[in-house]
Amino acid sequence: MKLLDLTLPSPAENLACDEALLDWSEENGGEEILRFWELPETFVVVGYANKIAAEVNVENCRAKQIPIFRRCSGGGTVLQGAGCLNYSLILRITENSPSASISGANKFIMERNRAAIESLHLASKLSVRGHTDLVLGDKKISGNSQRRRKDFLLFHGTFLLNFDLALVTQFLRMPSKEPDYRQSRSHDEFLTNLNLPASEIKSALKKIWGATEEMQNFPKQKIHELAEQKYSTDKWNFKM
Repeated sequence: MKLLDLTLPSPAENLACDEALLDWSEENGGEEILRFWELPETFVVVGYANKIAAEVNVENCRAKQIPIFRRCSGGGTVLQGAGCLNYSLILRITENSPSASISGANKFIMERNRAAIESLHLASKLSVRGHTDLVLGDKKISGNSQRRRKDFLLFHGTFLLNFDLALVTQFLRMPSKEPDYRQSRSHDEFLTNLNLPASEIKSALKKIWGATEEMQNFPKQKIHELAEQKYSTDKWNFKM
């Protein structure tokens, strides 16, 4: 598996990068990839099918100039910024393997990620809840989502390391859909930080996924095109 530790200047470019890597692997039969990125600025990312008015406090975002973006995968809405670490996996879909189905891929990837982070000797037990949430004790520390092509899938998510969780209540509404284990808890009651450096999370994930070789070539032009023509546009970000 190739390793790409690449943070681009804007949220739009970083979201575009994930889709471009998926398309690039699909079109070229490329290598599997593990990517990391993190940005200091605060921004909202809604899932592919999320309705912004239902998930985001748009008035507060506009007042504080917090931009809103839409990703290409499903799942819920998240707030990101300093103290969040993003990762992306591009994996090959093969017959009779966990990647062959959405549910199989979810279970396989989440259990592997759980084992990786649990190897860091955390005080509380980690578990996978709601299919794609990683939970420390009974609080969420990582949300994840998936997008599939014919031969490759994108699975990506965010780890809360030392994020200012009070910001979530300011800019996000209570989700329109929630996993049963949340039990209508507020953002403050539901989320928590790992309080670990990004370097430790990266090392654990690199080890468990066998990402040892730096990726030298990646689709820079496709990233630029997607960022400009899709992820920076209201037509895409505010389509719902």
